[in-house]
Amino acid sequence: VDFTRGELGTRGTPEIRAAESAAASNILQLSVRENLGLPDGFFKNDREHQLPLIAAIRRYQPEVVLCNAISDRHPDHGRGSQLATEACFLSGLRMIETLGADGQPQAAWRPKHVYHYIQDRQIAADFVVDITPFWAGKWASINAYGTQFFNTNADPTAPQTYLSGQTFAHFMEARAREFGHLIGVEFGEGYTVERPVGVREIGELI
Repeated sequence: VDFTRGELGTRGTPEIRAAESAAASNILQLSVRENLGLPDGFFKNDREHQLPLIAAIRRYQPEVVLCNAISDRHPDHGRGSQLATEACFLSGLRMIETLGADGQPQAAWRPKHVYHYIQDRQIAADFVVDITPFWAGKWASINAYGTQFFNTNADPTAPQTYLSGQTFAHFMEARAREFGHLIGVEFGEGYTVERPVGVREIGELI
């Protein structure tokens, strides 16, 4: 579930972003993806913006939610993190009414786990997942966003941004390698949590 269409982005347009999103979704073999159309840069953690997210949570009924970093360079990321965390709780309150696509009231649903990505700014990970088998797919999906990230075929007259240079591409790979190094694998994805992570068998840890 995407929050905004990225209409304030320096490079590209909302239409181009939508096409890039569709291409990335195809690479990742997603079964569903939707955009809530919240105002880029200006959405708030309030009732108006909570309700469409609560409806989406109830529609898809996830057990696990992965969402933005708790704080980051882009203010939308930290704000989006808080919005998602609170929506996950509020979606479990049956007195909050939302309607499904059929116009009928949705059942309350509360995800069991909420985990936060680590994005631009360095944050100590609470746990790291081995993503080595999936790295090629992740990297290809990132590169599908040709207007956002480094792209040798990009319009040379387009303005350069914090994300569009090759240095940032190297940083993203280095970050994944660093997290992987911490757990003894090639590539890793770090997450933060709001409560301790439980395991049923200590032998499952790597």
